[in-house]
Amino acid sequence: MFTSFFYLLRARGLKVSLNEWMSLIEALDKGLHHSSFTGFYYLCRAILVKSEADFDKFDGAFLEYFKDMERATDELPKELLDWLNKPREELDGSFSEEDLLRNLGLSEQQIQQMFLERLQEQHEQHNGGSKWIGTRGASPFGNNGQIDKGIRVGGKSQKRSAFQVAGERKFRDFREDNILDTRQFQMAFRRLRQFSARADEARTEFDVDGTIRETCDNAGNLKVVYDKPRRNTVKVLLLMDSGGSMDYYSRMCSALFQAVRNSNHFKDLQVFYFHNCIYSKIFKDPRMRPNSAIPTEWILQNISSEYKVIIVGDAQMDPYELMEGSWYSYGSRDRTPGIEWLKRFKEKYSHIVWLNPSERPYWGGWWAKTYDILANEFDMYRLTLDDLNNALKKLMVNR
Repeated sequence: MFTSFFYLLRARGLKVSLNEWMSLIEALDKGLHHSSFTGFYYLCRAILVKSEADFDKFDGAFLEYFKDMERATDELPKELLDWLNKPREELDGSFSEEDLLRNLGLSEQQIQQMFLERLQEQHEQHNGGSKWIGTRGASPFGNNGQIDKGIRVGGKSQKRSAFQVAGERKFRDFREDNILDTRQFQMAFRRLRQFSARADEARTEFDVDGTIRETCDNAGNLKVVYDKPRRNTVKVLLLMDSGGSMDYYSRMCSALFQAVRNSNHFKDLQVFYFHNCIYSKIFKDPRMRPNSAIPTEWILQNISSEYKVIIVGDAQMDPYELMEGSWYSYGSRDRTPGIEWLKRFKEKYSHIVWLNPSERPYWGGWWAKTYDILANEFDMYRLTLDDLNNALKKLMVNR
């Protein structure tokens, strides 16, 4: 079955074995693809692809082989996308404040379920209402509406607040320069093991590589090698921008936080939050409530310079917030510019990098200006697999 697909995958650089191919055939026989073209794609990828970095090769081969397949039944109807991309000027009705508040209170699961129901029920264009998939209304699905949290269908992103975009290409590129998920964050942070030092203790830890090497050198006769146990010595200070424009990247930053928090590669981890830029106060809680604030000066005085510092933020704000000496920081006047606080961190910590989930903004001079200033001041990396690996390498060496 699909023998030519097997050879195409091999020709495109994917090391698919016969055992894996037979496992795929067995999975198809058991109906694990759920009689769905999309299900078949994910089943093939789960069994045949060994690394996330190979997803793009697989997607390319998959689309090349199945290019003549008709549209999958779970994709959005073309007529619906035409309505939403070219809506009529007239609106079909109005919505009340009660409609708006009711839809604002929906959970993501409720919105997703309602969206699937509307796809089955809707047969004509609707705009300006509060129930159907449309535009400029209080419905949680469509585009250019009054609801921030919802599913964008068609149109262009305006507020960048939708938690899901329907109709996106399912078989997307997933190269090493693509955006990360939690597992990839965890894999990348394994590089920090190189910071770990061998404890000054007896050699009690079984050394697999050393045993293999010595056994080979000993003509195949087993020679067991032990090494000193490795102790985590890495101390990390993580500073994360929270709120405002960073809300758009909340899922990605949440994945990063979980990967760092669950990592066992650190001797100590300190996490603090700020909004837009670091000022005289910094917060223990991402909601930045007053009772979680601590003086930034306390961190500089009490967290030693041996910590590796990772700043996460989009580097986009009013230049006044970054460069001027007067800014109201959560109710208190801060006469020290944000850039001065950042320079203090840079002066104290010799190992410091900036991770940025955003590309350099192409709209408005303000956002690009602060982005450029901070990119010039810090070693700034995008939140992609390649860039994260480069950032961790940077943390491993002196300036």
